[in-house]
Order: sequence, then C-alpha cells, then structure tokens
Amino acid sequence: MTSTLPYVDPSERGPASPTTGPTTQPAESTRAAEAAEFFRRRLRFETDASDVYAAQRAGEEFVLLDSRSAEAWAQGHAAGAIHMPTREIADRAPGELRAGVPVVVYCWSPGCNGGVKAALELSLLGFEAKEMIGGFEYWAREGYPVEDGSGIHRRAVDPLTGTLSGSAASCAC
Repeated sequence: MTSTLPYVDPSERGPASPTTGPTTQPAESTRAAEAAEFFRRRLRFETDASDVYAAQRAGEEFVLLDSRSAEAWAQGHAAGAIHMPTREIADRAPGELRAGVPVVVYCWSPGCNGGVKAALELSLLGFEAKEMIGGFEYWAREGYPVEDGSGIHRRAVDPLTGTLSGSAASCAC
C-alpha cells in the first residue's frame, strides 16, 4: 500500500535498528504544531456553504455578502445574502454593515478569487470577514436555496459535491 503521508527526509528519520532496519518516527512536534496552527488560522478566515447554511438555520448573527456584479446577482444568489460588489465595499460597507457582526463573503466559484478580494476590503475597513470557499457555484451545486427575481429555488444536489440523501448536500465533516 502506498503511503499518503508526505515525504520524510532520511535525515529526519530515527536511527536504524540492526533487527528492524530504519525506523520512521512521527514528525517533529514543532512541525505538527505549525500544521495545527496553519489549519486553525485557515478555519478562522474561511468557511464553506454547508457551514454557512447551518449557521443561517441556527439563527447565528452574520451577514452573507455576494460580491459579484449586478448581472450575476440577478442571475441568482444565495438566499439571505446581501449584494455589495467588491468595487463598492469601501464606499458602502461603513454605512450599511454593523460593526462587530461577522461578514461571510462569496463570489462565483473556486476558480475566482473575488471572495478573497472582498474579504480583504472588509478586513481593511475593520470588519471580521470570512470567505465562503466554493462560492456561489458550490452553494447552488450543494442544493442550498438560490434566490432570483422569480423567488427561491433549490437545485438538485450535484453528486460530485455531496450525498444525495436529504434536501441539501452534506459531507458530514
């Protein structure tokens, strides 16, 4: 079986034993601690569609902000989101968003860094911002409510993004 663990430089391995050959020791505790801190920090600044939808249903206080163009917004957006294109954040956010209320931003998809740009703009203004990874694409593909001019709709869950049981995708992670 092929290991999925990262390559360990031989100089980082434990001493060889005459009876068992070279031994592999766990990664240095500092490397594990650095990795834990990296992932902890990452989770402080990003979330996903499943967690956002769960937070909406639980009544958590936050703003879901769609940073796409007016045309994209009209085409469909996450139900419950507000619309504020990235280029308008500096002018509009101070007057339209409440200080101390977290803001979750999204743009089109994983192939677009518009959510990151919007989160940066909000952070520079002093707002607590997170990016919803996967963007609107994964919100819609996972079967969460999408709103447009004709109301709120749900797409079928894309089997490549989640299980097909229930009304929306969840990987139960």
